[in-house]
Amino acid sequence: MIVTLTPSTAIDYTLKTRSFELNATIRADECAWGMGGKPTDAAWILGKLGVPSKALGFAGGANGRRMEAMLRERGVETDFIWTTGETRLNIVVTCSDEGQSTFTSPGLSVSADELEDLYRRYRQALEGATCVVMGGTLPEGVPPEFYNQAISMARALHLPVIFDSSGPALISGVKARPTLIKPNLDELTGLLGYRPESPDEIRQAAATLQAEYGCSVIVTLGQDGALACLGERIYSIRPVQVPVASAAGAGDGVLAGMALAYSRGEPLENGLRYGFALAGAIVQTLPTADFNLEDYEILLPQIDIILLK
Repeated sequence: MIVTLTPSTAIDYTLKTRSFELNATIRADECAWGMGGKPTDAAWILGKLGVPSKALGFAGGANGRRMEAMLRERGVETDFIWTTGETRLNIVVTCSDEGQSTFTSPGLSVSADELEDLYRRYRQALEGATCVVMGGTLPEGVPPEFYNQAISMARALHLPVIFDSSGPALISGVKARPTLIKPNLDELTGLLGYRPESPDEIRQAAATLQAEYGCSVIVTLGQDGALACLGERIYSIRPVQVPVASAAGAGDGVLAGMALAYSRGEPLENGLRYGFALAGAIVQTLPTADFNLEDYEILLPQIDIILLK
């Protein structure tokens, strides 16, 4: 079973408008609930594929209950620590001619006892895990070294760990040597202390991180696709050309696809194909991290994965 760990859970509500301006009433043409929180997104995606997963983390309030219900509707097993406050609500606004923005509400506040309870349940979940996906921001009360400890616990059991975070949490967590990280260019810059610009610089930067931290690296580059350093092999993944309804959750499709490959012991090239087909299917739907199975199946053979080395 794939285990996901999301300290700062969230749920997304997406509004599609023709334009956006301040000091005006904006009328949405469409609206939809979707999942939020990177690993929880991955669990929701896997649920639609019929892949067993278990979602852990902190949750609270009506938003948390809605999130849990959406996960369970797809067969995802949940084991959240319920705390005071509300699971984050993200408002995603996508405009036909102006792009997309996300407004995010404050997250939960976690006590020391609740944090220890999460560690306890996480240890138990690892006993039946085949792969672990963790990441996202950290709520108040959870220290920056949280991911470092959580990764170390899973790696001590020789479990593959996919880690996707940013800022101090990413810098601390990567030192525990996760199996795979998936930074975007900004997150890559935060890890390196400088910003690589050219494809060759990005390739060298990913190889540097792989050598230093012993982890595979997928650098997502938005409309420019992605670069993956997986062991001794380096790949370029070209973006698929599809109509875009919302970009939210596309990167979490990559997490889900790679988790599927790791959990099955399949070649990691399969994970790239699963992940980027999921990403291409996700951007075609308005709800965050949702997709149509038919779109996914159509895209699977179309993913262009080029072996560079």
